[in-house]
Amino acid sequence: MTTAHPSELDIQPSPLALLLLGRQADPTSERGVECPGELPSPSDPDLIERARAAKEKLGDKVFVLGHHYQRDEVIQFADVTGDSFKLARDAAARPEAEYIVFCGVHFMAESADILTSDAQQVVLPDLAAGCSMADMATAEQVAECWDVLTEAGIAEQVVPVSYMNSSADIKAFTGRHGGTICTSSNAQRALEWAFQQGEPSETKVLFLPDQHLGRNTAVRDLGMSLADCVVYNPHKPNGGLTADELRDARMILWRGHCSVHGRFSLESVNEVRERIPGVNVLVHPECRHEVVAAADHVGSTEYIIKALEAAPAGSKWAVGTELNLVRRLANRFAPEGKEIVFLDRTVCFCSTMNRIDLPHLVWALESLAEGNLVNRIEVDKETEAYAKLALERMLALP
Repeated sequence: MTTAHPSELDIQPSPLALLLLGRQADPTSERGVECPGELPSPSDPDLIERARAAKEKLGDKVFVLGHHYQRDEVIQFADVTGDSFKLARDAAARPEAEYIVFCGVHFMAESADILTSDAQQVVLPDLAAGCSMADMATAEQVAECWDVLTEAGIAEQVVPVSYMNSSADIKAFTGRHGGTICTSSNAQRALEWAFQQGEPSETKVLFLPDQHLGRNTAVRDLGMSLADCVVYNPHKPNGGLTADELRDARMILWRGHCSVHGRFSLESVNEVRERIPGVNVLVHPECRHEVVAAADHVGSTEYIIKALEAAPAGSKWAVGTELNLVRRLANRFAPEGKEIVFLDRTVCFCSTMNRIDLPHLVWALESLAEGNLVNRIEVDKETEAYAKLALERMLALP
């Protein structure tokens, strides 16, 4: 396997990403990393029974959400499973649940807090469960980018479209500037809506924070060319772009990516086709453009699940998404004779998603059962108002 040197990829780890490797505390970070209490030992043989007992004691007061990428030991206690937006809406549809325990990552819990009522309290079992992609776009960086667009004389022509995988601050920025949120399922509709907000030949989209979803949707679904897209790098002066490059672009893509989906390569696709004749390659649109172009099927997490459900017995699939989900689907459909493998031969979990483990879940549930609210995720009212405005624009998409 050929591995690119970090300098070739122009990757600059954020202070927060480095912080999460240790146990320090950072008062300037949006998240803490300390657990205010003793975690149960992961070797405790009674963890499953303890989780079950605490959940039973809480009854209808608690609603546990499990993202598709969670490990099986956690998923077994989820009342519902799904992608981040579906889970946030499910939580809002359960107003009787006082506690929403979100087994996912930080931006997902923020979205749940935005969409649920003031009487509901959202809990994240491990505050250090973040998202590397969401952390690649900070409020300060995006504000600076808008200044750059203003100086280039094009800010009034730019409509921000932010992926659901973004912080509440970025969603609020999007709402303030007339933009909308999108998921990987409705990104095409979101972009079509954005380009209808002004003269189609003059309107531009600032797509945050995943460059690959933005590029793949623009080129694959809307028929644009790669030349219509430029990448804004927040670590370079003026994003590494000239004013003319910004004026000529239709899609201004933020330099962000998913650490899991971004690892799949064209070599991965070619290798699996050679190794498994007749295999169907099914990937998530957060993958690189060359991977998406070489795949047989491309779609969101829900699309991937439905495609495998509908697949004929005996079919072979190489899936480019998070390993926990791929492994769960492989086990689920093995009795039907469907062969499902991970697209890359190197194992790769979502490391931040995997911070939510059984000890953290047990600790959170037992704390709530004892009347102690822990690890609450709460978005301030102003941020919530603008973020909800952007989310409501998404919900109103045709």
